[in-house]
Amino acid sequence: MSRVATVSLGAIARNVETLRAAAGGAPAMAIVKANGYGHGAVPAARAALEGGAGWLGVATIDEGLELRASGVDAPVLAWLHETDADFASAVEADLDLGVSSLAELEAVAAVGAGASVQLKADTGLGRNGATDAEWPELVTAAAALQSAGRVRVRGVWSHLANAGRAEDLEQVARFTQALEAATDAGLDPELVHLSATAGALAVPEARFGMVRLGVGIYGLSPLDSTSSADLGLVPAMTLSATVASVKRVPAGHGVSYGYDHRTTGETSLVLVPLGYADGIPRSASGRGPVSINGVTHRVAGRVAMDQVVLDVGDATVAEGDRAVLFGDPATGVPSADDWALAAGTINYEIVTRIGSRVRREYVP
Repeated sequence: MSRVATVSLGAIARNVETLRAAAGGAPAMAIVKANGYGHGAVPAARAALEGGAGWLGVATIDEGLELRASGVDAPVLAWLHETDADFASAVEADLDLGVSSLAELEAVAAVGAGASVQLKADTGLGRNGATDAEWPELVTAAAALQSAGRVRVRGVWSHLANAGRAEDLEQVARFTQALEAATDAGLDPELVHLSATAGALAVPEARFGMVRLGVGIYGLSPLDSTSSADLGLVPAMTLSATVASVKRVPAGHGVSYGYDHRTTGETSLVLVPLGYADGIPRSASGRGPVSINGVTHRVAGRVAMDQVVLDVGDATVAEGDRAVLFGDPATGVPSADDWALAAGTINYEIVTRIGSRVRREYVP
């Protein structure tokens, strides 16, 4: 049985080019955290760099070290740190470190000279980043440590909440104030960035000196009312598996746990070996779309740990046929957005949750 996530590296590279053009040619940081949103961090990083990204972004130091161990030498920012974070390994690997508090700054500075940091302000998202009250002390301390040769303050950044245009512009204003405070403290950051993909596309005022491109480089739209195709993006991942079995059953036959689905007539039941252990959302039971031989069917009954069942009627399906759960809708198959709708979630989650039993296969 072949469970495969086929990833087009050419699509990732072209999506970076498309998004940069849409963002007015702004320099870009490609975000490859969470195993490249499920696509594979190292291949996605190389494809994004090929497409014109100048920086890479990851959440954790370990993710950054994985890139370095694979020979990726482009600039990398890692920003989500636990209290026992290995800042020494990060500095040795030439990773930039996002710093959200005075305690983090002091811990990084304690490693010794050579640490490059990017100070994060919380402009309203409420996650990491220094608050308005904490920011003056952070930038003052950072300036002093930079003057002493203990750290290099390369950037200042924050993150939009995408709560609406008025809220986004309020964050832009707060970020501008944070920049002014940093400048007043004697800092002159080389990198200034606020926007992720949504902001880069929809909030020109938030682009500043660089944009961070995440879900968009994988060909998925972050905008509720705008599709990938509308943005000129091509979904990079196609998730599929070979049909494991096909059998004819009579009317009234139960399907999967709980018999949430019973056949209404004589029909064929098709078994596809992908389940919630592979990242298929159980919440899409009875709704998730699967395409076989150009025809889209719906999951019948509950998604199981290792498999789903399709009630395909009299459609011609044979063992070994390829069942496509999602890919590029321009090719006639369901999209990650279709699965997100079926599961009551977002396209980000659909691709990111695809598990390790699914083999990644890379194509140009």
